[in-house]
Amino acid sequence: MASSPIFMMHVLACGALFTGFSWAALIALLITYVARVFALTAGFHRYFSHRAFKTSRAFQFILAWVGTSSAQLGPMWWAANHRHHHQHSDKEEDIHSPVVNDAFWAHIGWVLCRAYGSIQHDRVKDLNKYPELRFIDRFHILPVISLILLLYGVGAGLDAFYPGLETSGLQMVMWGFFMSTVLVYHVTFCVNSVTHIVGSKRFKTDDESRNSWWVALLTFGEGWHNNHHRWPLSARQGMYWWELDLSYWGLRLLEKLGLVWDLKVYPEKIYQEAAAGKLRN
Repeated sequence: MASSPIFMMHVLACGALFTGFSWAALIALLITYVARVFALTAGFHRYFSHRAFKTSRAFQFILAWVGTSSAQLGPMWWAANHRHHHQHSDKEEDIHSPVVNDAFWAHIGWVLCRAYGSIQHDRVKDLNKYPELRFIDRFHILPVISLILLLYGVGAGLDAFYPGLETSGLQMVMWGFFMSTVLVYHVTFCVNSVTHIVGSKRFKTDDESRNSWWVALLTFGEGWHNNHHRWPLSARQGMYWWELDLSYWGLRLLEKLGLVWDLKVYPEKIYQEAAAGKLRN
């Protein structure tokens, strides 16, 4: 991702302070936050990285496009790095481990390093066969630009036809893209940093993955990271009803609508293992 775009994203997010506040801008921030966190967690992570459910080629493209609009490069780059992480979690080869390096490196330092900007194609051969995914990864700036233009157009339209809302194209871009994107950055980056440092360990894994309820809240379920590292193939990361996993319930809704299917979940042996561990403790 490199340092300059990340730095500029944070600087431009401060522009929201100079465009003022409106409820329309806040709603835009919330919508773009929810849509893109879901596309990253359910799409880039559970689908592209772990193939935890199935979907159509058209909806696969939508997940890829919306996720890429979060300015975290494309689905192939993202999935390749994540698969590498699972193979070497908290070992010397893990490129974003706070155990091997430090919390800052795991959180954002590694994405500032140009050395990790290329796609490890050997890790995503299953995705490489789709030309539309290769296109999105190559031209990952296009979903970003399209979202900025959409927000500007909506803001300009609201300003022209509903001036009482006190918004503008620039305000919508500052709140709905730049501020929202920085928030999305840091909540998703917390999965790499926070959930390998603090939290509870339900399972004895060969890494330092941990469960964090507040990271799960902000990331729609990704904070149940120790659960996930024990069984990465599950589309559900919170194991019980009290472990909030909004991305999973979003996928269940999409399943009802016929947009996704064959959602994988934790097998019974994992629940038995969790119960046995609780009894020992």
